[in-house]
Amino acid sequence: MTHQGSIIATRFPDFIIGGAPKCGTTSLHFILCQNPAIGMPDNEIHYFDADDPVAHPDFLFVDKGRLNWFDPRAAQQDNLNWYASRFAPFRDAPVVGEDSTTYLFSDSAPPRIKALLPDVRLIFLLRDPVKRAYSQYWHLMSTARLSCSFEAALTRHVSIILGSTYAPFLRRYLDVFGPDQVRIAVFEDFLHDKQGFIDGITDYVGAPRMSLETADTWFNRTLYPDRPGLQRMANRLGRAIVRGRYRNHMGQRQGLSERLRNKTHYYWFRHVNPRLLRVPKAPAMRDDTAQYLAQHLSARNAGLSDLLGRDLSQVWPGFEG
Repeated sequence: MTHQGSIIATRFPDFIIGGAPKCGTTSLHFILCQNPAIGMPDNEIHYFDADDPVAHPDFLFVDKGRLNWFDPRAAQQDNLNWYASRFAPFRDAPVVGEDSTTYLFSDSAPPRIKALLPDVRLIFLLRDPVKRAYSQYWHLMSTARLSCSFEAALTRHVSIILGSTYAPFLRRYLDVFGPDQVRIAVFEDFLHDKQGFIDGITDYVGAPRMSLETADTWFNRTLYPDRPGLQRMANRLGRAIVRGRYRNHMGQRQGLSERLRNKTHYYWFRHVNPRLLRVPKAPAMRDDTAQYLAQHLSARNAGLSDLLGRDLSQVWPGFEG
């Protein structure tokens, strides 16, 4: 897929993995990058929703009283060039992709993607919404961005509930792109049959199939704190360090202070935080919290089974949507 004009001459993506977070998107990215016909940048791009202060608070900052933000509208030539530059190493690849796991929940991303990439194929991965929410909480805990209980986090961090709200956002993408350009996959299917799952994805994006017998099939293995209370205490100290973790995602900030911030961040996650993450399994969720989430997330995802054409209650115990 090419785009002509004054932007950098390069390929734009043929497919986008658009979410949801903590649903196996990183593992899918990792597997597809082992296919010699597919080229993908290592990191998530987050171009089309870069001005969203809920999804990306680090991308916006105040400088001398002025709000500084990254404008992803196509008319902003320099910023479009930045997006194009992410794919410059893959201009000769048969198939090019990217993943940005917050696109699913963005109201502004679908029309922006459609305007720039009208033929792009979109992939969305879903997972049991209760388990996904709990997984996101522990991800935020392990990266020092939370210092409260899961129950408290549900009342303070809207992204946890938003991230498990699939149905209305999927309908928006289907309305904009149509069913032929939107593939909705279920993470539990990947766990049940990895080869069949990946075959379906490679067929969809137009890449040759790949054998998983010799491929690495799991990335981003998670460790959890063996003493959650101690992790929360440490996070109160570390949160100032990680608050701006993605503040320089677009390379907007330079200078000594930025270099010092990067060194401090590296030291924390290289030498301090790993000492707290020791066990391969998270503590069990409270039963009453799980019951609340099952009914609430079922309501938020009303009609999802009809949308996918399968009874998701057979895949996600307690789901009624």
